[in-house]
Amino acid sequence: MTLIAVTASGVSEAEPYVRSLSIRGGEARVVTPKHFVGVEEAMEGVSGLLLCGGYDVHPRFYGQEVDPHANVQTYEERDEVELAMLRDALDRSVPVLAICRGMQLVNVAFGGSLIQDIPAHVHPTGEDSGGAPLMHQVYVSPGSKLGAIIGAGAIYRTNSLHHQGLKEPQRAPGLMASAYRPDDGIIEALESPNHPRLIGVQCHLERESEVPKGYLKLFDWLISWSEQWEEGAAP
Repeated sequence: MTLIAVTASGVSEAEPYVRSLSIRGGEARVVTPKHFVGVEEAMEGVSGLLLCGGYDVHPRFYGQEVDPHANVQTYEERDEVELAMLRDALDRSVPVLAICRGMQLVNVAFGGSLIQDIPAHVHPTGEDSGGAPLMHQVYVSPGSKLGAIIGAGAIYRTNSLHHQGLKEPQRAPGLMASAYRPDDGIIEALESPNHPRLIGVQCHLERESEVPKGYLKLFDWLISWSEQWEEGAAP
């Protein structure tokens, strides 16, 4: 069974992501900052990487101070762990699926930045990892890799549980936006022409009833390409 590293702040936070992989035939290794020893150990035998939602990426990683009015909640040890694991995965062309905070971390890793607070994208009682979501439209580019995976480039309806994000001014130069929210321009998906097995989405895929069924094909995509990478067939 193909082994995929799943990063999270704690084991319980990772459970929904692990479940989504398991029901599709993937095996997960949960990596948390508390039990992290090093990249080599965390990535040993791993054929894919799933970056989960959670705490805000600390602004120092994109050259900013914390905005005292933005309700920023950080976990710098996790930032460091995930950045190191992401770099290792990219260096070895290991497939990567990044969800919510994970997509934001990818943008930061490639040299982009983040908007520290977007109140309109999270329910007043919700949080990034739980609570009641807002639902909104997302436009997926027809020519994107994301569009090809989920079935078509079109308008979809997804959940929104994030108070941070990015628009074009914050997007890293080496990444392409493959989806965005039509009414405000917030980027909802990222991919890279130089790393074809990297996809990030802003919505929470693990909350499966809140996203279109086509979006769930991203879990199958990660498992399939992880299997091919394991067999030496992936670029």
